[in-house]
Amino acid sequence: MTLRYQALPRMAHHAGMSSRLVTLLGTTVRQQRELRELSQRELAELVGVSQAAVARIERGDRSPSVPLLERLLAAMDLQLAVMVEPLDAQLDARMAELAARPLAERVSDLGLDRILDRLGDLPHVLAGATAAALQGAPVPVDAVEIAVRWRDSARFTAWLRTAYGQRWHDRWGEFGGVPVEPEEPGAHRWLTRYGELRAVMCDELPETVEVRHGERGYRVVPLIAVELADPGAAGLLRRYRSRAHPAATDRTR
Repeated sequence: MTLRYQALPRMAHHAGMSSRLVTLLGTTVRQQRELRELSQRELAELVGVSQAAVARIERGDRSPSVPLLERLLAAMDLQLAVMVEPLDAQLDARMAELAARPLAERVSDLGLDRILDRLGDLPHVLAGATAAALQGAPVPVDAVEIAVRWRDSARFTAWLRTAYGQRWHDRWGEFGGVPVEPEEPGAHRWLTRYGELRAVMCDELPETVEVRHGERGYRVVPLIAVELADPGAAGLLRRYRSRAHPAATDRTR
């Protein structure tokens, strides 16, 4: 197993980086375990930990220590190797991979409906990178992003509780241990039983357009508004365009 540590040439969102690394580690452990036809309990017994600990690591709920990760891998006749690469190299490769896939397939992989169907009548619209992806932009989407009005905060909080929501704790770099209410200080980011959810809290919902995929329509913030309101998504879109159409990008500078 080779673990790539990405060199950061500029300021990065460390919480997001940590989350992606934990997810990568958990996915790798699960894939290697399944390749060897081991159950979580069998792997746990080989390593001397609980089955619940293995489950949390595979779900990305827990970041394993390096010694524990090495023991897990050694139990499957694997070892950890580390290399470094520029941060942007992996991002460019990811966007290129997304651009090469059919849009319908990319939308299906987002798993939107699992969360949206359970939001029920809570007023919301799709925003950020999620809205951009639904409009065809080949940008990575780590969580479903929605806009919610502040006056609907109590309803949103009630939904989060029924969905067993855990809020992201910036200091600890993990979910849990902080109040779920959007009014409380902290990132508007939650892990629910239906997947990860991020919210933009606003006084009024932004104007939307409808995009259709298959039999379903989605209310999304228009792409131009996403670029104006979401610096992260705007940066991804500019980066993709600069590599997909470098000559056109140079002419606009």
